Amino acid sequence: MTLNVQTLSDTTLVMSRTFNAPRELVFACHTQPEHLRHWWGRGNPLDVEMDFRVGGKWRFVEHADGTEHAFRGEYRAIDAPRGFTCTFEYEPMAGHILTEQYVFTEEDGRTTVTTTSTFASKEDLDGMVGSGMEVGAEQSYAALDDYLAKL
Repeated sequence: MTLNVQTLSDTTLVMSRTFNAPRELVFACHTQPEHLRHWWGRGNPLDVEMDFRVGGKWRFVEHADGTEHAFRGEYRAIDAPRGFTCTFEYEPMAGHILTEQYVFTEEDGRTTVTTTSTFASKEDLDGMVGSGMEVGAEQSYAALDDYLAKL
């Protein structure tokens, strides 16, 4: 399956991807540390700290090529298994915080995850796109495909 990425405005980016799994399982893979460790960060070794509740914090550290990449955020809304909203910040770029809204929809046993990312500025959106975010997201979702096939 292919990741669909669209820029809706100077500060809004939407990604969607469909998985061959029911919504409850795909939602769990996005919200439970024991699942996230298998696919987030392109499937590289991942440290996961998370308190999945409104106001709870999360922090993931991906270990790749001898380097650590740390990300963090806070959960703003949860409507399990239909979706959740959180903030997202790459720690080396502290202060450039975006909001991500995840929506999970199921049809015929397949789940589409649509993520709407709202950036503080056009420069932040351009910086994220320029960082190779789309390739990284596709690699992570390919790792999720592989993981879902094992469950």
